[in-house]
Amino acid sequence: MTDEPSHQPDDPHLQPDQPQHRPDEQHEQQESQLLASWHADLRVLAPEAPERLRTAEVDLLLARWSEPQRRYHTVQHLAEVIAAIEELATAGEVDTVGARLARVAGWYHDAVYDARAEGGSNEHRSAALARDHLNSLGVARGNVDVVDSLVLMTLDHDADGAGSVLASRRHTVSVVHDADLWILSAPAERYAEYAAQVRAEYAHVPDDLFVQGRSSILAEFAQREQLYRTTHARTTWQARARRNLAAELTALRR
Repeated sequence: MTDEPSHQPDDPHLQPDQPQHRPDEQHEQQESQLLASWHADLRVLAPEAPERLRTAEVDLLLARWSEPQRRYHTVQHLAEVIAAIEELATAGEVDTVGARLARVAGWYHDAVYDARAEGGSNEHRSAALARDHLNSLGVARGNVDVVDSLVLMTLDHDADGAGSVLASRRHTVSVVHDADLWILSAPAERYAEYAAQVRAEYAHVPDDLFVQGRSSILAEFAQREQLYRTTHARTTWQARARRNLAAELTALRR
């Protein structure tokens, strides 16, 4: 990828190449686009759910993504994931149904986030929240199962081990996998901001332990033969991602 996710406009979902705005205006516009995306998807997945319930759920999700302890896992990250899913869908990497399920999984994948939690706790709790709340909204059981499994896949980004529930949704798995890792391919300025946000989120961890843990995570990604699963991400995002990973690993080792 050469710049921010650049999918073609597909109203009512997120649209790129908007005019420049002040931060408050950007935030309001971002939230408005996210709300439109959520309601468009849930009208299809939960057609019997009253609008007030869909609205209450998205308000709860946005409140979670806006919790004060978050620095990277914020509405900014959510919007980037949804935009990346849209770019991949526009590139033909997933069908309409899969893209819809991917976006909903995007909403829930970090709905629970505590940097002090035990490894895997956030993903499991986020998946449980998705299952409980989507069932309450009346989403079909099979779709709830898919979203639950997609959220759990983001724990270790092991798309090959995603489980039998996703056997017929391999393209959807790949799209969620790649969209969540889009940030690795971000332009240098955004990547630097992301790295600083991660450090701030783990401010309670001593420097030496943070460097050790962060280096281990980044090295695992850097050593993969392919960082991304989809053809589009490999051809447009992967080279920049490798440069970003190499630069941060070098900085961490200083």
